[in-house]
Amino acid sequence: MIKALLLIAHGSRNKEANEDLIHLAKRLVSSELQIVEPSYLELAEPEIETAGDTCVEKGAQLVIMVPYFLSAGIHVRKDLIESLELLTKKYPEVQFRLAGHLGPHPLLETIIRERIEEALR
Repeated sequence: MIKALLLIAHGSRNKEANEDLIHLAKRLVSSELQIVEPSYLELAEPEIETAGDTCVEKGAQLVIMVPYFLSAGIHVRKDLIESLELLTKKYPEVQFRLAGHLGPHPLLETIIRERIEEALR
């Protein structure tokens, strides 16, 4: 089964802010996930549906949608569910799965503590 990762960030009018996701996507390509596409909810391209189309065009049979969001606000609870439903309806032969957002993950505390230590040096 060909698996793809669809990274989803909010998006910004600031190009440099969007480039963080692009760089992360490039680092996440692996033998398990040969297809990794960055996408944005709004304010930047490609939009989620467009990047989902790209995953399917590249042969993905399973697309894991990962929200690059810290909080489970309206985008995570509503907008991303709508994107999942839209892509599932558009490509019934492809599995789309929405992963959890980043905020509740325990490693986030480790990252914050590292940032605090860096700032204190």
